[in-house]
Amino acid sequence: MKADVLVIGAGLMGSSTALYLAMRGASCIVLDREHPGRHASGVNAGGLRKLNRHPAEIPLAVEAGKMWADIRSLVGSDCDVHLVGQARVAESEADMEALEQRAARVRELGFDHEQVIGRGQLYERIPALAPHCLGALWCDGDGYARPYHATTAFRRKAESLGVSYRSGAPVDALEREGENWVVSTPVGEFRATAVVNAAGAWAGKLAAAIGDGIPLEPGAPTLIVTERLPRFIDPVVGAASRKLSFKQMHNGTVVIGGAHMARLDLTTQRTEIDYRNMAESAATVAALFPHLVNARIVRFWAGIEAFTPDHLPIIGASAKAPGVYHAFGFSAHGFQLSPVVGRIVSELILDGRSSLPVEPFRPGRFYTS
Repeated sequence: MKADVLVIGAGLMGSSTALYLAMRGASCIVLDREHPGRHASGVNAGGLRKLNRHPAEIPLAVEAGKMWADIRSLVGSDCDVHLVGQARVAESEADMEALEQRAARVRELGFDHEQVIGRGQLYERIPALAPHCLGALWCDGDGYARPYHATTAFRRKAESLGVSYRSGAPVDALEREGENWVVSTPVGEFRATAVVNAAGAWAGKLAAAIGDGIPLEPGAPTLIVTERLPRFIDPVVGAASRKLSFKQMHNGTVVIGGAHMARLDLTTQRTEIDYRNMAESAATVAALFPHLVNARIVRFWAGIEAFTPDHLPIIGASAKAPGVYHAFGFSAHGFQLSPVVGRIVSELILDGRSSLPVEPFRPGRFYTS
């Protein structure tokens, strides 16, 4: 089969890219080694976050925030988006000073979405917090969505515009043939003038096959889910000096993350929870929300993600393989960025340039030769 563009990887980055390409009339086939949303895109914490982004990511995160606020107009679904705000809590004077410095730096960059709030405002917004907290860095418009709902919505909208998805199609070979790229899979050969590598934890291997030696480390961030609890909080909560991502979902369960990793065997795609990390995560929650000390944990899970050395994504055209574009390595914070990354990659393919700055994410920053 032939299309204008082949997208390898049916997660949010791949589906968002396919959607934007289809909206502009390009034919597109999306290939996935398993099925859409099987790994990071479908099983992450669903955080929608502008707060505490690396400076290079701020323009993309701010633009993506606007897109999530009106996501139904893009994909025909609200993706269960709840923009309830987010706080990064200070537990000491040193924390407060660090947060104030952070807010000042963001203002210097020309953005005002991060605001320092004092103790009074913090407890008005999050009264269930332990009493020792001093304030927080606050961001309106942050929140969360349901990852699998979002992945499904992007895919269905793309399909409605003519995008074809092929599951069970791992890439066996990627070769140049004249003006086309030929992708060989167990379900057949596919041809296109452009290829998008959005293969997540497997993207490094695909990049290496075309000469792009990009270091990529697979990892398995873990999450904890509690039993359903009476509503006690709306905003998402992080901490200035602890590993924490904390939110109460609409059904009452609490989802707890914080970049703790499970053990991972990428060959078998099996993960094993490290219960010492989970104990640390639970202790952090108990310290900040003492009333949860006896809350029951009902499950843990881990999703497979790809991490770059600088924890910034790879977004852009290959310098060594004409017609190949990369969108991977989001290092466990790509969910928010997915709609804007899809738009950017489609612009790079169709226009040869992006409407937002992507130089910090160029694939070649890791090239050694």
